[in-house]
Amino acid sequence: MANSNDSKGEVQIGGFEDMKSREGKEVLEEEEYTLDGSVNRHGRPAIKGTSGGWEAGIFLLVNQGLATLAFFGVGVNLVLFLTRVLQQDNANAANNVSKWTGTVYLFSLVGAFVSDSYWGRYKTCAIFQAIFVLGLVMLSISSYLFLVKPSGCGDRFSLCGPHSNLEIGVFYMAIYLIALGNGGYQPNIATFGADQFDEEDPKEGHSKVAFFSYFYLSLNLGSLFSNTILGYFQDGGMWTLGFWASAGSAFMALVLFLGGTPRYRHFKPAGNPFPRVCQVVIAAMNKWRLEVSPSGDELYEVEGKKCAVSGGKKIPHTQEFRFLDRAAVFTPEDFTHEKNVHNPWRLCTITQVEEVKCIMRLLPIWLCTIMYSVVFTQMASLFVEQGAAMKTTISNFRIPASSMSSFDILSVAAFIFIYRRFLNPLVSRLRKRGLTELERMGIGLIIAVMAMLSAGTVEIYRLQYACVDCKHPSSLTILWQIPQYALVGASEVFMYVGQLEFFNGQAPDGLKSFGSALCMTSISLGNYVSSLLVTLIMKITTTNDRPGWIPGNLNEGHLHKFYFFLAALTSIDFVVYVACAKRYRNIKFEERSDVVDDGEEEEMSVQV
Repeated sequence: MANSNDSKGEVQIGGFEDMKSREGKEVLEEEEYTLDGSVNRHGRPAIKGTSGGWEAGIFLLVNQGLATLAFFGVGVNLVLFLTRVLQQDNANAANNVSKWTGTVYLFSLVGAFVSDSYWGRYKTCAIFQAIFVLGLVMLSISSYLFLVKPSGCGDRFSLCGPHSNLEIGVFYMAIYLIALGNGGYQPNIATFGADQFDEEDPKEGHSKVAFFSYFYLSLNLGSLFSNTILGYFQDGGMWTLGFWASAGSAFMALVLFLGGTPRYRHFKPAGNPFPRVCQVVIAAMNKWRLEVSPSGDELYEVEGKKCAVSGGKKIPHTQEFRFLDRAAVFTPEDFTHEKNVHNPWRLCTITQVEEVKCIMRLLPIWLCTIMYSVVFTQMASLFVEQGAAMKTTISNFRIPASSMSSFDILSVAAFIFIYRRFLNPLVSRLRKRGLTELERMGIGLIIAVMAMLSAGTVEIYRLQYACVDCKHPSSLTILWQIPQYALVGASEVFMYVGQLEFFNGQAPDGLKSFGSALCMTSISLGNYVSSLLVTLIMKITTTNDRPGWIPGNLNEGHLHKFYFFLAALTSIDFVVYVACAKRYRNIKFEERSDVVDDGEEEEMSVQV
């Protein structure tokens, strides 16, 4: 009997142990750490179940949609504001819009630098969004007080009164604060959203790729409201109402962003990258006479899995740009008097050298994307001016020229769905893998050429139905612009979504925001190049009292020739791009060093 009780007790104890073991496993599963080195807002390794993922991603997607609504509430009709309210001519207005838009994206380099080096992506996004809100409020107040005067001016029929230099100065200060805020925020919000997905986890890695498509979709859906509702009000002279709506949307975006704080994952800033790049260049120059073997066996690297770049992964040695390898060649003069402490300006690690190589490999691809951005920027300037010179009424309903970009947005939404649901799976079945980022970017260039040919053809027909000696709009309906907008939208899905994925994936760990900023900066330079081309074309074509290709009265010009000129330049750019893409080799990483293992937590400080 006693033996029976003992046996029963052993079974009970054993069952209790099994239950305890199962509970322990459930706790471990619930507290499974991310494998990519991300941390929570307290600087501790992030737990998958309580941080990141689509719960955080949705906050950022909605934030992006609201912020884009606010930005395009200003940008989409800025060319009309300059011509109707500030009374600038078409060429000057188009140039000023191109310069402003270019500055927006140029500021993305500022945001990327402070994010990667010092503040981290969360703090950078919060601060620049606050600047963005400040600029919009300033624009709204100045429009109400003295810009849109007399009240109701700035529509199609009545121009606003003259403005003092001080009033114009306040206007430009406001819009360039908007440029600084939106520009510094944009590259970081895309990368910060990608940070919410663990690339080392297959499931989350797939979600990370999908995030870029949905990010670009939310960007376009946000601008849909601006291009339709706000564009309609502003076209009717209600500029102040439109600007206040933009300011309110930007404020809501900031509040929503801050509301998701407990859920976000973070990465520790890797420090200022410029000294690391300069160290490689100077060290290589100091050792320019040294010979380096092709194998690279004698090159210096930190022992073990730990990486010299904080929180990053090691990058294996590659054979390209071998003159930089001299920076990692060991010599006795490289070490100081202290034992095992080397001079970083004389000896660099392989990973540090490969960081510089990565940037150099990206530059040719990046340069080839600038011409595409020249085509893209025409939507905000010459497409709008072309549309304003066409028949904009259907029955008794008037279509604002700026709202035609809604067809670009609808095209983006449609092609993102078509690509993800049909095209990519089809290509994957035919060749066992989908289209690469570089292939998609090339397709985007081809479609951009088609868009310019379509715009030029529409302009030829517009002139046939226009009165050359008068400023009355052509009798050709504005709906003929739909194909050119739709083609630009389709090209964006392949080019800009591919760019976001490509530059984010190919940038080293310490330069992720810089990778996204490259995408934004190509748009910036595209706007500046567009402005330069317009200026040069007008200077060349206005000799001998000729009106030029893009005069104030488009009925006297030859806008179609400019569109065809852009198509030719983009075709040449495509040939160069194919040559660069064929030579490109993807970056490879070694296993990360700071992954939490066996319950050990490596704490890292993160600025939140």
